[in-house]
Amino acid sequence: MISRIDLRGEALPEGSALRDLLPRAEFDVEAALEKVRPICEDVRHRGAAAVIEYGERFDGVRVGSLRVPAEELARALDELDPAVRAALEESVRRARLVHREQRRPTHTTQVVPGGTVTEKWIPVERVGLYVPGGRSVYPSSVVMNVVPAQEAGVEGIAVASPPQKEFGGLPHPTILAACALLGVDEVYAAGGAQAVAMFAYGTLDGAGTADGPGCAPVNLVTGPGNIYVAAAKRLLKGRVGIDAEAGPTEIAILADSTADPVHVAADLISQAEHDPMAASVLVTDSEELAEATEAELKAQVAASKHVDDRIVPALAGRQSAIVLVRDLADGLRVVDAYGAEHLEVQTADAAAVADRVRNAGAIFVGPWAPVSLGDYCAGSNHVLPTGGCACHSSGLSVQSFLRGVHIVDYTRDALADVAHHVVTLAEAEDLPAHGAAIKARFGWKVPEGK
Repeated sequence: MISRIDLRGEALPEGSALRDLLPRAEFDVEAALEKVRPICEDVRHRGAAAVIEYGERFDGVRVGSLRVPAEELARALDELDPAVRAALEESVRRARLVHREQRRPTHTTQVVPGGTVTEKWIPVERVGLYVPGGRSVYPSSVVMNVVPAQEAGVEGIAVASPPQKEFGGLPHPTILAACALLGVDEVYAAGGAQAVAMFAYGTLDGAGTADGPGCAPVNLVTGPGNIYVAAAKRLLKGRVGIDAEAGPTEIAILADSTADPVHVAADLISQAEHDPMAASVLVTDSEELAEATEAELKAQVAASKHVDDRIVPALAGRQSAIVLVRDLADGLRVVDAYGAEHLEVQTADAAAVADRVRNAGAIFVGPWAPVSLGDYCAGSNHVLPTGGCACHSSGLSVQSFLRGVHIVDYTRDALADVAHHVVTLAEAEDLPAHGAAIKARFGWKVPEGK
């Protein structure tokens, strides 16, 4: 059901050589680029009409209007299961507690008397938030995208999620309810690369819809999606900002002999049920735990849902494995090389071990902090870097929606004090006009300064 990789022999290699030994899904965004390029160009030129046509082709339903009517949002919230509403409200409450603390204050540094640099954090003006709608429904992704954008102070928030044939071309009603709960009233029934292109270029023509002016272009697109969403983000990056190119979801568990194989197996399965390309990786120095986990996987998978179409292909795929290491020190090197989206640490003194991890999207410490908690109600964000990108990228946060701007304020005396250095460096770089811009302020005679 799941393969083994034994790294207990010779010393572990360094860098990419170690990464090449570890399981990883094939996710060729570059190949998908050529498929999404004509889609994005078509949306650029034909606007809403193209988005509607691609929705009919890929999602099997033709919508009359891309924008979801306000009454449908209100109806979805009114008809939402009270238990689901209560769970979403608690998820929102906890997410706000965490994300509200992430906002950075404006800070002014006095460099010299009369010379200051202020760093001011300004929210982007308008964002497009993508919420997947394929094999599963993800109202939690609405929460994880909208809450940090709101806490950052973004004024314009639009959400796109694929139209669903069984709901008359609307996104899933639980998605709509989550948007309504958060006060987001600009929601579009659009998915895939065409939704990203809609956000990047806008559909202000309104052609073929009852949307009126259509969707205005955004400054930033965030949210997970399939390979075509990732490819569209790569293609349109620069035209619009992006958070990341999300790949298949993944969990790595670093565990020793103290871990409970029932917990470990359950957590591996919980990630595998997302998608047949999902990655479930156990890194352990305990062969006994490995064997017990394999036995638990067989028992628990048999009692699970989505077995044949998701869980079994995911666990049996090249992206999933049990990796045996000599000791926890080697285990830490392996998980740092892997750079998991989600990393659980189930070891003795788990907090101390987790503190030594360098590369992970989010770290879950001990037996009572499973990834499922982070997916919904820990307060943390579940939009995280995948495919090893945790070695250089962070998960979605308030900072994702803010821009740091430096404000430089110098008096005449403060500039005079450093003018000779500026002119010297300008001439050293063979940019005399830079120096001339300083000289012009002092009658073309450079003050000596200090």
